[in-house]
Amino acid sequence: MSIRPISEDDLHAYVDRALEPERQAEVAAYLESHPDVAKRVAAFADQRCWLRSALGPIAEEPLPPQLNLSRIIESRRRRPSSARWAIAAMLMLAIGGIGGWTIRGATQAPASGLAALAQEASDSYQVYASDRTRPVELRDSTELVSWVSSRLRQPVKLPDLSKSGYRFMGGRVVPTAHGPAAMFMYDDDRGNRLVVLTRPMTTDQNAPMASHAGNNVAGFSWADGGMGYSLVGPGAAEQLRPLANEVRKQAQSI
Repeated sequence: MSIRPISEDDLHAYVDRALEPERQAEVAAYLESHPDVAKRVAAFADQRCWLRSALGPIAEEPLPPQLNLSRIIESRRRRPSSARWAIAAMLMLAIGGIGGWTIRGATQAPASGLAALAQEASDSYQVYASDRTRPVELRDSTELVSWVSSRLRQPVKLPDLSKSGYRFMGGRVVPTAHGPAAMFMYDDDRGNRLVVLTRPMTTDQNAPMASHAGNNVAGFSWADGGMGYSLVGPGAAEQLRPLANEVRKQAQSI
């Protein structure tokens, strides 16, 4: 009986221990004969352990007393009806302290188009550019391009910024609200780092270059032929314009 090809989804499910025992064994056998893929899967497992250790204590924290359902019901029974609005206000404040981002998302329309792409690039920069231990997941450019092109289901070209004084460090696939995105990172001789983020666009599929800045990060975002691109880094946006133009020029040659 032939064995089904091992897909990227199988690899992630293997790390999450979500496969059937027989399929788990097939993937394990595949990894034994493909050490390069096994190395990448080991990195997935390391990230999973890191997330579990970082978020585990939060999940185990006891529920705040002000959010205990029985106490809320008893409090409402004891208070006169004229105080209901005050109780509601207190509950909203309590919930806001625990899940402010949830309420924010419910009351504000999520960003879309270039605005969303710019925010995703800035978020990726804030998370990974400051990491001095493992800022990128893959450093081999050939393997990285193959991987991200497969995940994005689009041909992706790795920008070459060496003539502008920035060397390629590596990259990774990052999750966004609009699907996976490819993140490439660069640095110069002074330790300054840049991030280029690219992913398929659901809106603003062709959009002119626009600058953006915030939280000590600036850059440019644009879209061509259904693919969005955003280059971000420290400093003023105008200082990054030549680099953004170079990335755009190279991307148009795909």
